[in-house]
Amino acid sequence: MDTIVGVFRSIEAARGGVSQLTSAGFRKRQLSVLFPGASEEEIHSIPTSDTEQPGMGGAMGGVVGAALGMAGGFELGAGVALLIPGVGPVLAIGIAGAALFGVGGAFGGTALGEAAEQDSTVGVPADEVFFYEDALRQGRSLVIVMPKNAAEAEKARKALALAEAESLDAAREAWWIGLRDAEEEHYRALGENFAKDQDTYREGFIAGLRPECRGKTLAEAEECLRNVYPDLWDTKPFRAGFERGLAHRQRVEADAARSKYLVG
Repeated sequence: MDTIVGVFRSIEAARGGVSQLTSAGFRKRQLSVLFPGASEEEIHSIPTSDTEQPGMGGAMGGVVGAALGMAGGFELGAGVALLIPGVGPVLAIGIAGAALFGVGGAFGGTALGEAAEQDSTVGVPADEVFFYEDALRQGRSLVIVMPKNAAEAEKARKALALAEAESLDAAREAWWIGLRDAEEEHYRALGENFAKDQDTYREGFIAGLRPECRGKTLAEAEECLRNVYPDLWDTKPFRAGFERGLAHRQRVEADAARSKYLVG
C-alpha cells in the first residue's frame, strides 16, 4: 500500500494534520512528518558510524540533539536530521519516517532520494521522491501516512483534507501546469505534436526526476527505464521528456545551491 501525503504550508499546520489523523484512529507509528528547519551546524554535529557520510544523520532510535526541539508537539517518537541534496537540512519525525531512511528502525544516514531509489517496503514510489523534495525546498512540511489497506488510505485522505492539507497529487498537477507551456513550446520546436504526445512526454519528464536517474544520461539510465517503463522507454516523446526532466532537476538543484550561497 502506497503512502498518503499531505502538504502543509507550516509546521504548525502539519501538527494540526497529525492531530486530525490520530483523532481518526491512526496509530502514531503509521505517521511521519518531514520539515525543513535544522541548522547545518546541528546536523554536522551528529555522530556518524564509520560507514556513514558526515552530516547525514546517524542516531539510533532516539532524539537528534537540540534540533528535535523543533518537533515539540508531534509526539511521534524517534527522529533523524539529515541533508537532502538540492534541498538542505531536513528533520524527519516518527517511526514511519525512520523507515524511509533505514531498515529495522535504524537511521542509515542516507538522504530521502537515495532511500527510495526503488519502490520500498514502506510504499514510497520512487517517482514521488522529487515532489517530496520540491515541497521541502519551498519550505513546506509533509505529513506522511502509512495506511494498511484501501479503507485506511481513504480515511487518511479525508482527515488530511479536513486539516486543509494540499494533496501530493494536487501539488504534482499544479507543478506540471506551471511547466507545461514551456515544455509544449520546446516540443513543438522539435516539429512534434504536443497535444497528441503530452501524456507520454510527461511520463518521460517525471522519469528524468527519479532518484536513480540523478546525474545519468539517457544511455546510462536505459536499463532502469526498460524495467519501469517497458512500453514507453524507447518512444520519441518519452525520450524527449526524459532529457528535459534531467535538465530540470539539474537546474532546480543549481538554483537552490546558488540561492544558499547568496544567502550565506
